[in-house]
Amino acid sequence: MTLILTVILVALIFEYINGFHDTANSIATVVGTKVLSPRQAVVLAAVTNLFGALAGTAVATTIGKGLVDTQYVTSAVIVCGLVGGIIWNLITWWFGLPSSSTHALIGGLLGATLAAAHNNWSVIIWSTPDPAKPWYAWGGLLYKVILPMFTSPLLGFVVGVLLIALLYGCLRTVKPLIVNQVFGKLQLLSAGYMGFSHGSNDAQKTMGIIALALFSATKAGEFKDLPAWLSFLQTPTFEIAVWVKIVCALTMAAGTAAGGWRIIKTLGHKMVRLQPVHGFAAETTAATVLMTAAHFGMPVSTTHAISTSIMGVGTAKNPNALRWELVERIIWTWILTIPATGGIAYLLVRAARLAGWVG
Repeated sequence: MTLILTVILVALIFEYINGFHDTANSIATVVGTKVLSPRQAVVLAAVTNLFGALAGTAVATTIGKGLVDTQYVTSAVIVCGLVGGIIWNLITWWFGLPSSSTHALIGGLLGATLAAAHNNWSVIIWSTPDPAKPWYAWGGLLYKVILPMFTSPLLGFVVGVLLIALLYGCLRTVKPLIVNQVFGKLQLLSAGYMGFSHGSNDAQKTMGIIALALFSATKAGEFKDLPAWLSFLQTPTFEIAVWVKIVCALTMAAGTAAGGWRIIKTLGHKMVRLQPVHGFAAETTAATVLMTAAHFGMPVSTTHAISTSIMGVGTAKNPNALRWELVERIIWTWILTIPATGGIAYLLVRAARLAGWVG
């Protein structure tokens, strides 16, 4: 019982860190364009994240039972996976690098489960093709994580370029002052849309982890002597309980309220100088990518979506204005996230086994 409560606590700590880590990505553009102050942007993001987190469970289901064989997942394994993701998130946050909390969580879960299964790679669900569905609706790590990991940044970049080019064409005869005034107001909508989409995708990932922990603990008989007032913890079939949704949504909103100025500074100021029209285009593009992915249960990265959308908008504005050395650092962080968190979680499980905490 103590261990499962530890899992829930660590998962909520991850959600809180995700709030100030990834929400910084979601509000960076509205701060960078000076439409909102950091404090105002954080409040907007916290509220929209809360509502977005309560919308749907497709991503939570993918995380909870679509990536690894649940028979090897115990409370201790989940703790190790979460801690691996938390360590990586804090490292990249400290250096102001917008890495992916999504892929940190997934890498931690994969590495921890692999170690728990004594290096049996078959515990990872690579793909579950379904001839009755189009390929993008198929399940498994390949279709839900790896392909979207590459296609969502590409879509963010390409759609960002196309949208800002379309806006340039429509606004070429409008005075810059009027453009800034109009899109300064429109960016409030796009920033809210971005916050909602972030909540709808990112908050669900921790919901899936908690639901997986409760399901695994119930199967293992850890809840057989629960007092009546704790009976809500029993989860005989995998499902996302309403209380899990609410707690995760509130935790992410609280993390959002803590802010994340280091990453806001990188995306909103260092990568490329933005005007409100550029911020509107980047946020609208990234939010649409995230909402589409959430619909299909794909746990994609908010970081990837907004970063590449900003890159696309910046490239269309002026390719020379984009700081490509910073872009290179960000891309390397993306590439390293899943192997790094997987490696950390793997070593944590091995250490836990030596200590007798994992069988």
